[in-house]
Amino acid sequence: MRTRALLFLVLTNFFWGLSFPLGKGLMLLHTRLLPDAGEWFPVMYAMAPRFLLAAGLILALRPWAAWRMTRRELQQGLLLGMFTTLGMLLQIDGLRFTSASTSAFLTQFSAILIPVWLAWRGRRSPGARVWVCCLMVLAGVAILGRFDWSSWEFGRGEWETLLSSLFFTGQILSLDREEFAGNRPEKITLVMFATVGLACGGLAVVTAPNGQAFLLPWSSPAWLGATALLTLFCTYGAFSLMTAWQPKITATEAGLIYCIEPVFASALALFLPAWLARWAQVDYANEKATWTLLVGGGLITLANGLLQLRPPAKP
Repeated sequence: MRTRALLFLVLTNFFWGLSFPLGKGLMLLHTRLLPDAGEWFPVMYAMAPRFLLAAGLILALRPWAAWRMTRRELQQGLLLGMFTTLGMLLQIDGLRFTSASTSAFLTQFSAILIPVWLAWRGRRSPGARVWVCCLMVLAGVAILGRFDWSSWEFGRGEWETLLSSLFFTGQILSLDREEFAGNRPEKITLVMFATVGLACGGLAVVTAPNGQAFLLPWSSPAWLGATALLTLFCTYGAFSLMTAWQPKITATEAGLIYCIEPVFASALALFLPAWLARWAQVDYANEKATWTLLVGGGLITLANGLLQLRPPAKP
């Protein structure tokens, strides 16, 4: 069971890795289609359709998912939806100001936050190895974010992505809580999707420049295609696998497995942007394996790999 869970979570990482270049391409397409839509409407409207469509997909394939839902299933789904909404809004907006690879690596800051949080909750030190790994991750974050030591500043994209990792930490820990152990995955996933979709849809209504902004993207084949891919693989597929299989392992192990995500994202970003640029007619060049990406991303990946050498017991 544990091996199967690990394999399915690796597949989850691939789907999420795909979402970084694909999501950045979608944001660039939104800018081309709606140049005067402001900063936040494109972010909301990049999320609302894919999560509402994913919720509809669950109801179409598993109509029993909405039947006889328990209070704890509803509670966990709402909690996951809240963390997912806040985390992804910051992550997607941050993608407008940083590369897909950098965003993917910085998101993995959550892998360090999880054991530190568990240690703090248990009123015990996480140990020297965890603290050393924390320093390695912080160094990797500084390199990836091109931290300005003279003014002590990160860019907006880097700060937003790091902040998003706090909410993704809450998302992972919410799946590890013992009181939710008996919850059924398809039910909490349905509630999560509906929560994210309705929240972002409501915010899109508030931030929309006009009514036409809701209709224009649906006339773009590229927008429809990118939204379909994000819905099917990066939303329905990834989160369904996450809610079904992450509870089979510890939260710390899950956070470390999710560190494979930026490896997939970086590999895909080496060739996928140029294809997306031709398809969507946007200016999106392939990324390059720069020294900051290799060194910064390598430090983060190595630190999380060292933590995996001796996974802690499930709390």
